[in-house]
Amino acid sequence: MEIVVFGAGSLGSLVGGLLAREHDVTLVAREAHARAVSGSGLRLEGAVADAPERVFPAATTDGTGLEADLAVVTVKSFDTVAAAERLATGTFDGVLSLQNGMGNEATLAARLEVPVLAGTATYGAVLREPGVVDCTGVGEVVFGARAGGPSALAARLGEAFAAAGLETTVAEDMPRRLWEKLAVNAGINPITALTATENGAVLEDPADVLSRAAVRETARVARACAVPLSNREAQSAMEAVASATATNTSSMRQDVLAERRTEIDAINGHVVDRAAELGIEVPTNRTLTTLVRAWERGRDVR
Repeated sequence: MEIVVFGAGSLGSLVGGLLAREHDVTLVAREAHARAVSGSGLRLEGAVADAPERVFPAATTDGTGLEADLAVVTVKSFDTVAAAERLATGTFDGVLSLQNGMGNEATLAARLEVPVLAGTATYGAVLREPGVVDCTGVGEVVFGARAGGPSALAARLGEAFAAAGLETTVAEDMPRRLWEKLAVNAGINPITALTATENGAVLEDPADVLSRAAVRETARVARACAVPLSNREAQSAMEAVASATATNTSSMRQDVLAERRTEIDAINGHVVDRAAELGIEVPTNRTLTTLVRAWERGRDVR
């Protein structure tokens, strides 16, 4: 299968590198990373089987005019529009979003005339240097029709991902899974980013109180959007991820450490926006959103 990974940073490089074991993969990446991969391949390190391992996907900085069976989108949420516009110049049978936050699939679907699948990925990944990606924790890739229900495309892709050694689940309840992931991210990302701590900190006093409140508020908004996600289910999911990745650095903390824009708008900010539409109070998510946005403005990255 021919696969383009659009936005090959940490997660995109790991997923693309694993897929390159079995498929023809092209990474669309920043110049230094693309140059390193083109010159000497991509080195996979860390928790994946057979690591360290070197694979040889193609790599480019130009995401226009590409052709493949699948485009996997892993850009930051605020870059989704630009990614969609560039992907629209190419030809694909389908597109899969493996991005943080909510609303990415709708943004892609509005600009592309191909099926768009929703997905989540819980693999831990850090791009150590150009050409080297470290798997900091084996997780799972889950995807399916963005509105829920069966999808022949998702079933075909599930076989392709599994053949490359990725832990893969094809799901028919993606709306619920997306909100559950949103609750997990809402409870972990901004707190670890603002306090310069690893993910496990949200399981301990005093951060656990703040994290649980953010998760409960997110689950409440999900239910108001007709998505069946209980407080207990959302809390259990957050605790499971935080425990499994206790020593990991969240993506939002990585952004803060690098002094670049975060995805707060598509995570806690999305909860705040939907809550406002529904007349629901979400004070914890509102406070976390305000603090991260204030940091972004202070660093002139917003």
